[in-house]
Amino acid sequence: MEFNYGPALLFCPADRPERYSKAHDRADAVIIDLEDAVLPEAKEAARQALRDSDLDPARVIVRVNPAGTDAFRADLAVIARTAYRTVMVAKAESAMSLDEVPRSYELIPLLETARGVQAAPEIAALDNVTALMWGAEDLVASIGGTSSRFANGEYRAVARHARSRVLVAAAAEGKATIDAVFMNIPDLDGLRAEAEDAAASGFRATACIHPNQVQVVREAYRPNAEATGWAERVLERAESEHGVFRFEGQMIDEPVLRHARAIITRAEAPKNN
Repeated sequence: MEFNYGPALLFCPADRPERYSKAHDRADAVIIDLEDAVLPEAKEAARQALRDSDLDPARVIVRVNPAGTDAFRADLAVIARTAYRTVMVAKAESAMSLDEVPRSYELIPLLETARGVQAAPEIAALDNVTALMWGAEDLVASIGGTSSRFANGEYRAVARHARSRVLVAAAAEGKATIDAVFMNIPDLDGLRAEAEDAAASGFRATACIHPNQVQVVREAYRPNAEATGWAERVLERAESEHGVFRFEGQMIDEPVLRHARAIITRAEAPKNN
């Protein structure tokens, strides 16, 4: 199982089926949310809406309620009656807790509590996990904090630690990582800077909470012409070199060449806009 989505994933409340198609068409994949976006009294209607929907399963992720809850089991029961087979489990905290998800499903655990972040390596090692995602606000709440960011929008140290831990744990198992949502919807410049940092750090996607964020995320993950040109030139030069060499004032070794290959891979990714 592989993570085969573009970089911009868009959440859509499961109890708003009139928004499904727009979100599906706008983003690289839509995350139909049966958890926090839906009030308890609306969850059954949301499940029915999901069951009645007819979207491309290859670009649908369903976020379900936390493992071990009655809502989680009800979510899985309705998913089994659809064509959707990629499940994001909210507040995942251990590999064992995910045993109820059928092994044939692609699994994206959402690590957004202290327990979940600590368990990131064991969760990433599960065979049907294709990606990990982390969440900042629930994480900080789980340890008694009140905010994941400073007033200037930068993450506090504990959030940066969790972000890095989840990214490294996923990469160690060859899995993708999805960056957390950017809550300040009007601040597109802040979103762009954070998404550019995510792409440069090795994240494969960023989750969005508003359609206006989608194109900003796509552009942030797409290398600019200068970076792509450098990557093409250095890889071409490497074909005639042996070992470490000097190129345009920089010493080039295998890690730098891997960076260049990653830039080319991102530049060649399909563009759904």
